[in-house]
Amino acid sequence: MPRHRCAVRLFHFSDRDGIARFAPRPVVVPAPRLPGHEWLNGPLVWAIDDHHQPMYLFPRDCPRILLWATAATTAQDRAAWLGDGAHRMVACLERTWLDRFRAARLFRYRMPAESFESLDDAGMWVSRRAVVPLEVAAIDDLPAALRAENTELRVVDSLAELRPALASSLHVSAIRMRNSPTWAASG
Repeated sequence: MPRHRCAVRLFHFSDRDGIARFAPRPVVVPAPRLPGHEWLNGPLVWAIDDHHQPMYLFPRDCPRILLWATAATTAQDRAAWLGDGAHRMVACLERTWLDRFRAARLFRYRMPAESFESLDDAGMWVSRRAVVPLEVAAIDDLPAALRAENTELRVVDSLAELRPALASSLHVSAIRMRNSPTWAASG
């Protein structure tokens, strides 16, 4: 388990305002974990680093897929999935979630980095102890927040259209996919 820490800005996103203290808690829906990593389903406080925060600029239960190039991404995959490359990330959202996405209000809590450890996985960090946030900011315009993070929003009829991206050389983060009936039906 990586234990490195560094000066990084970390955030926790919530639809709830006024959280004075984040207590470690287990994940709501446990995920399959590699042997020795089952503890990641246990009581933790989760945070995301500044660079990867577009992954959480969505209502909590909203299924979405975010794509971005890595050092290993081929020119062919870049062109096929990212287009002209004007954005550092592409965020895909099902049309049925668009109104909820536009109407959502989120709260971005800035977290003290000292108690967090990196998972070396798409900017995710965890703390095994309670955390008091440093500040909170309301985000009332999620589309504008994505644009400010140089992330292109693509609205699709079905996230299942992106299933082939899983086999590409891009990084693909698929979040809350259990809430997408079209994803489950295509699997």
